[in-house]
Amino acid sequence: MEKYGLIGHPIADSQSPKLFAAAYGGALRYDLIQGADFEKSYGTFLSEYKAVNVTAPFKELAFAQAVALAKDGRGSISGPCLKTGATNLMVKTPEGMMAYNTDFTGIILSVADALFPGVVRECYRQFGERGHIKVHQFVRENLQEIYPLKPQALIVGCGGAGKAAAVAAAEMGFSVVLMNRTEQRAREIAAALPEYQFIVDHITDFKEAFRECDLVIYTLPVALPEVADLQPSTAPSSGPKLILEANYKTPCLDGLLPGVAPGAHAPSAATVASGPLRYIPGINWLLYQALTGYGLMTGRTPDFSAMQESITAR
Repeated sequence: MEKYGLIGHPIADSQSPKLFAAAYGGALRYDLIQGADFEKSYGTFLSEYKAVNVTAPFKELAFAQAVALAKDGRGSISGPCLKTGATNLMVKTPEGMMAYNTDFTGIILSVADALFPGVVRECYRQFGERGHIKVHQFVRENLQEIYPLKPQALIVGCGGAGKAAAVAAAEMGFSVVLMNRTEQRAREIAAALPEYQFIVDHITDFKEAFRECDLVIYTLPVALPEVADLQPSTAPSSGPKLILEANYKTPCLDGLLPGVAPGAHAPSAATVASGPLRYIPGINWLLYQALTGYGLMTGRTPDFSAMQESITAR
């Protein structure tokens, strides 16, 4: 039996095994390959597994391995991987090692589902495990119907998740503002990806940028002091305001919605809306990157409804 797994450290409390089991009814094996030594875990993957997800702190190290293989003609790297310099999925194929970044696709599917309810399910129904490509195409072609003027995205935090978020937002058609507690890091990302024309803003302008932008992707693990003073009614006039928060364990922005207390965990795997404001729980990001990744790992379309139910029941 082909084996699949997750490389990272620490990962004992990962949701991935439960999601994967739900995706395929427990018919496929998925293991946690935990350890602080990346080379050891990577060697285990090479000798025993068909494909692995990769999580912190090893995404850049896995990317370096993928680059070395590709240069030697023994693999290929997806566009989002090249843009972000990180991979969270490696798959052995007859053509060599394939490297992907499904953090990127998870963001696109999360935003697509909030703006165009049902489009993710329909694309996966029609196109199977490659449905994420059609979702991305649909968003790019139809974003102007939602926002007559080119929308702006604010990316708060420029770590690995923030960089993936910035590239994903730009690829969907948003103008992107980068904001990081260490501004130099944001400037380095902007300089490395000049094709996107990222704007770098200072963290002290967070409240104003939050008010002005149509999409806010918050990837910091903790709340900025200014979060306590945010007003839920502030939203741009051109279309809905989306807030996507990466942290699903201890969120800090969910309290902006009436009836949802801060840190109360908005309903899992669902966008929560209040007028023009739409909050996308971080669990959606996890769910959608898993939906994309598992299909690429196995060549089989995951059971999306079962995955959602497993998250809701957590």
